[in-house]
Amino acid sequence: MSDRDIKKATTQVNQNEGLIMEKSSPGKKGYKLPPLDVPAVNISKMLGDLERRDDIAAELPEVSEIEIIRHFTRISTWNYAVDYGMYPLGSCTMKYNARINEVVARLDGLAGAHPYQPEKLSQGAMKILQLLSECLIEITGMDAITLQPAAGAHGELTGVLLVRAYLESQGNPRKKILIPDSAHGTNPATAAIAGYAVENLKSNQKGMIDLNALEKQVTEDIAALMLTNPSTIGVYESDIHHIAGILHRKGALLYMDGANMNALCGKTQPGKNGVDVMHLNLHKTFSTPHGGGGPGSGPVACKKILEPFLPTPVVIEKSDGTLGFDYNRPKSIGRVRAFYGNFGMHVRALAYILANGPDGLRQTTEDAVLNANYIRKKLEGIYELPYKTQTLHEVVFNDRIQQRKGVKTGDIAKRLIDYGFHSYTVSFPLIVPGALMIEPTESESKEELDLFIDAMKAIAKEAEDEPDTVLNAPHTTRISRLDEVRAARQPILRWKKQAKYAAE
Repeated sequence: MSDRDIKKATTQVNQNEGLIMEKSSPGKKGYKLPPLDVPAVNISKMLGDLERRDDIAAELPEVSEIEIIRHFTRISTWNYAVDYGMYPLGSCTMKYNARINEVVARLDGLAGAHPYQPEKLSQGAMKILQLLSECLIEITGMDAITLQPAAGAHGELTGVLLVRAYLESQGNPRKKILIPDSAHGTNPATAAIAGYAVENLKSNQKGMIDLNALEKQVTEDIAALMLTNPSTIGVYESDIHHIAGILHRKGALLYMDGANMNALCGKTQPGKNGVDVMHLNLHKTFSTPHGGGGPGSGPVACKKILEPFLPTPVVIEKSDGTLGFDYNRPKSIGRVRAFYGNFGMHVRALAYILANGPDGLRQTTEDAVLNANYIRKKLEGIYELPYKTQTLHEVVFNDRIQQRKGVKTGDIAKRLIDYGFHSYTVSFPLIVPGALMIEPTESESKEELDLFIDAMKAIAKEAEDEPDTVLNAPHTTRISRLDEVRAARQPILRWKKQAKYAAE
């Protein structure tokens, strides 16, 4: 049997292992219910027109308990996770989720607290909200904060709505928001949803804000600049005080996308650099689960001028010393989230902050920057570095050297899977064509970084000597390279009995 036949047969087996519906046999059950101890009810009569008429049960797989257990256990091992190895997604900060966070968040009094229970029974939970707010205000150098937003992009929208409400109170909400070409992709979407037109601001040769261009573009129509700092190429805007000054002289505000706060935490406070409002991603900087690991949280911190407009309610200390929610805020933009945000994430973030303390948070920042620059130094010249400016927590290469043999960033990322690593961020930021965006975070040891660096060097050599190996990667996964165009245009989102799963 040829290598091709072996691979095809293995792929067929692995595909079938993943399809529990293919193990279905009539009459199999994975459960046994006790006899009814109440009168049977005619569901059709009870639901009337609300009853689903199609027999969905006939299309569900019939399997035994052990088959369903093995199915879900098996496919759980096919996912990559930060608990398995390095997750170098640039701009996403996929750091280790400390287990102490999970222990604390699962305490009965916190995990079981009902969001509608009376304030007098919620003093512990409210104390957590208060203490986390105080910590984040100190870390950012701001004056006030809301914990309601459920994610980073949600925090962006909340922050821009605060800007709009403030400017409206001054008599003119203005028309445009400036967004650098190195910004996170959610920034322009946020501005548009908030009712603003987006005006692009080009970076200079260092990948930073061009002050002369900014000065010319800030007119009476500009409401704010949404600045990611450090930017998506990992560069710190060292002229941020001047940037803030230009905006403030024209009556505009400075919004900071704090997604990359993992590079600044404990080292500098954005509020002292002229920033008026910013959001934080608790999953990026403060180790709460990211992506499929759990709900997000995107608190928004602001200066005093924006405090009256914060979402309602806010936690306050009453005259009797107890904590309560203040709903009497006539200038508030209103609720942006049910209850007071994703409380479980607040518990985890506070546990992380208290476990580290000021010195520990500063150390995580320093280690994250050190790790990124170690990778930069080891791979510079092997992959092209389009911006030579000093970087902080992440480094962005491009695929220009490898493209001489037809190998692009997506090919390199797929080959990296064969070496046991999750890929870096591909083709972003957009100001770097063919970008390889790498962020190791502080979680990784030198040994792990060296393994990653060796893999990247090996792939670069393969791209030069045997490019087909890279162009046809991955080779070790259960499913080989997919037709990504077809997958995007003709997605199969649910199982149908008549679907065919034979390997191509």
